[in-house]
Amino acid sequence: MFCLSSVMKTTTRIYFLYIAMMRFSAAEELKRNLNGVVGGNVTFPDPLLELGFLLEGITNLAMVNEGKLQILEEKYKNKLHWNRNSGLFTITDLQKSDSGDYNIDSKGGRALSVSYSLTVYDGAPTPAVETLTVSSDSCWLLCSVDKATSLLWYKDQEVQNQNSSASSLPITVHKEDRDSSYRCVAANPAENKTLHVNVRTACGFNETESGGNQRAYFIGVGVSVLLVVFVAGIFWMIKQRILGKKQPVRQTQGGRIDRAGPEPSPSCMTAVRYNCQTDAAAH
Repeated sequence: MFCLSSVMKTTTRIYFLYIAMMRFSAAEELKRNLNGVVGGNVTFPDPLLELGFLLEGITNLAMVNEGKLQILEEKYKNKLHWNRNSGLFTITDLQKSDSGDYNIDSKGGRALSVSYSLTVYDGAPTPAVETLTVSSDSCWLLCSVDKATSLLWYKDQEVQNQNSSASSLPITVHKEDRDSSYRCVAANPAENKTLHVNVRTACGFNETESGGNQRAYFIGVGVSVLLVVFVAGIFWMIKQRILGKKQPVRQTQGGRIDRAGPEPSPSCMTAVRYNCQTDAAAH
């Protein structure tokens, strides 16, 4: 009998322990974490359509009955809203004091109780980017915010650098990646703000390419001009050599064309005139 009694007690303990674990597990499954931003809104994702309550801790904030909402806490008169069609509650104009545990307790139809842990954060800071150093093939950019938060640098869809709590975060951009999409993201669990960066402008890659193109253009023009002058000089020298080999021609008194040659001596010139006169007298 003693052994049987011990076994029954042990079995009973195991049974109640199992029931407790099942209840604990169910409660965990029905608890949701929600995040909000100061000044923003949050909507509880589970509906209350017929009859039930919205509670903060153990305080009843509002009651729904026969399709009508009754707000029970004065501070929620203008910031708690209920959509009759969807059955969803929304809290507007969130403040950090709204952080806490909430519960939707549905009594109509299938009874259901869902818990929420709401955390309200300050808005994510707006990031700014400045150029620190620039070289011919790379540059160094710095993303900064006015208070520490999670910072991330993205190149296209890939994270290049990150810090979970920082006020600034650097990144090196190489010239061959100048056509990639870069962005700095400041984030907290409730919000993120993104700044897209044109690295061609931020790193001066456009100006570097433009200057190189202009230098190449002027060098090309200069070489072309020198080549034209050189070729023209060669042609002029060849022409002068060809003309120098040709002898000039002149016309004599008798109308005969004679090529210029060595000047005749005076005696030869006298003989020529005498022969010309003799020939004229004979005729």
